[in-house]
Amino acid sequence: MQTRVLGQTGLSIPPLVFGATSLGNLFKVVDDQEKSLMVQAWVQSGVAVPLIDSAGKYGAGLSLEVIGRELQRLDISPNDVLISNKLGWRRVPLVANEPTFEPGAWFGIEHDAVQDISYDGILRCYEDGNQLLGNYRPQLVSVHDPDEYLAAAADPSDRRRRLEDIQGAYRALWELRRSGEVAAVGVGAKDWRVIQELSEVCDLEWVMLANSLTIMHHPPELLNFIHQLANRQVGIINSALFHGGFLLGGNFFDYRRVEASDANDQQRLRWRTEFENVCRRHQISPFQAGVAFGSQIPGVTAVALSSSRADRIASHVEAVQGQVPDALWSELHQEGLIELDMHQL
Repeated sequence: MQTRVLGQTGLSIPPLVFGATSLGNLFKVVDDQEKSLMVQAWVQSGVAVPLIDSAGKYGAGLSLEVIGRELQRLDISPNDVLISNKLGWRRVPLVANEPTFEPGAWFGIEHDAVQDISYDGILRCYEDGNQLLGNYRPQLVSVHDPDEYLAAAADPSDRRRRLEDIQGAYRALWELRRSGEVAAVGVGAKDWRVIQELSEVCDLEWVMLANSLTIMHHPPELLNFIHQLANRQVGIINSALFHGGFLLGGNFFDYRRVEASDANDQQRLRWRTEFENVCRRHQISPFQAGVAFGSQIPGVTAVALSSSRADRIASHVEAVQGQVPDALWSELHQEGLIELDMHQL
């Protein structure tokens, strides 16, 4: 698998990033044996230097803890793996019956997590993550969920203060970058418009789009922004290509349980059924179609894929390297299921 340079960082990364949400028990508990097999599958996937993406938010640090433990068990040199740690959440004791962050999304975890975005806060998150990773360190760092942080503002004045907190966090990250402790500074968010806003006031070397650039959702204004990022040589990692597994038949859409009585969810369910039918006619799985779409957009450096099963990792590698027939794109476009004419890329 050929590597690609991430923007202007000079850092070579594979076109497939291994997402580690399941190591933090997203949507369900994954047993330790399966987690061990999953990390082993990543490092034995044929990718010369695998890139694993995690965050302090994933299972309140459980994902980072498992990554450090399993890489050590496999005797993987820190030089033979790349780690992305999205910063902004850190582990705290669990005092309630269940975690208070993203209720209903994380299962079987023994800690809670709090958002901590500021100059000092992001450094606390960085040190917290390093402790959980043990002998390993992240080469890619970013501010995680700045969109949620801004959305929680009580009024415009509070939002301005929160934006200053985010800018302070980036000052801290760039100090780590200039000191050589990390190799690339970026952002990870679900709301691409917040990424666009931050790109105008913060120095970003890479961005991770989540639930934004998918076969189901790719508005022209987002595609135009991606074109702008590419022209500025900002690396782009496209993640959450299936809206939390919804496009693959799951019951969650963007980390929220789908309700059959909700009008928007009914529309999404109809779209999914029509999408599945077109894929079936062309003998292409929805997974293959979604990966191909998400990775072929000009400017996208890599896609991040997650799974809760180790035996699916090989299919992830194949999907990133595979092709889908042009006739699939034509029918999806003609049926109004995708806005983009893939033949014009």
